Amino acid sequence: MDSRTRIRRTIGRKSLDRLPLDFWAADDMVKRLCTSFGISREFLWQKAHADLRYIPGADYIGPPLETFSDGSRRDIWGVRRKTYTTASGVSYTNVVEHPLQDANSIAEVEDYGHWPDPDWFDYSSIADHCREHAGYAVAFSGGRLNRTSQLKAGMYLRGVQTVLEDTICEPKLLEAILERVSAFYLEYNRRVFEAAAGNLDIFMMGDDFGMQQGLIVNKPAWQRFFQPNLQRFIDLAKRYDLTVMHHSCGAIRPLIPDFIDMGLDILNPIQPEAQGMDPASLQKEFGRDIVFHGTISIQQTLAFGSPQDVKDEVRQRIGTFEPAGGCILCTAHNIQADVPLENAEALLEAYESYAGSG
Repeated sequence: MDSRTRIRRTIGRKSLDRLPLDFWAADDMVKRLCTSFGISREFLWQKAHADLRYIPGADYIGPPLETFSDGSRRDIWGVRRKTYTTASGVSYTNVVEHPLQDANSIAEVEDYGHWPDPDWFDYSSIADHCREHAGYAVAFSGGRLNRTSQLKAGMYLRGVQTVLEDTICEPKLLEAILERVSAFYLEYNRRVFEAAAGNLDIFMMGDDFGMQQGLIVNKPAWQRFFQPNLQRFIDLAKRYDLTVMHHSCGAIRPLIPDFIDMGLDILNPIQPEAQGMDPASLQKEFGRDIVFHGTISIQQTLAFGSPQDVKDEVRQRIGTFEPAGGCILCTAHNIQADVPLENAEALLEAYESYAGSG
């Protein structure tokens, strides 16, 4: 059974030779593992027996993006970001300016000079990127900082605190921002789906609606501000016969019934330490209606456990999901560069042992 078939049968709740696997790691960890094993990036994914491959978005051909003397740079939304390197050598890109933070009228939102245009992208390479991964389930998720989102995009443009205040104090202004964000992604994604010419399997969005102990905004606010456009994203993908996957960290159990009703197929990343996100409990309550992607702890097991702890957790998750399926096994986010190398290697060893025996 090839990977594409395995994923399709997982979505359809049909019998499998094994649970599908996926592999997520930060670039610095990928480099460490490739060096350790003496293999290329693609061979690393093969070593992990990963059933998914992710393609980049369309190529940017729009106006030059402004760079500042401090090394920061505007992205396509006009948000200034700067890359910082920690003492351990790990690099992160952080927002240093929220350009709409001080806007206080809908007119200012409409007159904002940095709304992106789908015409700024060349979609001609999309189908070729898909075809490079024949036999695998091909997923489109966009760049990590330009993944289809609403709340996250709003936070970049407006600032975290301001967006949360807007849900109460400036709801119309927030709705105006979200409408512009969603309009761009709907048209951008439509063009990607068209360009893929039937070679794409999965559309992945990413918006963090949860914290460790609960939702970032309460459920009524989520249903007012974010559910309608999320439904439009799902409906668009379904018109192209795509499986739809959504990423949200945190304690999002209260939203899962809504996700199911909206037609979401795959929910990622199932952060097991977050409140209410125990994988076995979720499988028991919702496993017949939605596929879970992730579940392996990066907060505790990968970061602070032993290699044997990592292998034990993989074995435990297989025991939870394998009888009924409904899971794509992966870590609950990217393996960070400061995770002990031996733990990341242990994860790959566990995957190899499991997939090799299937």
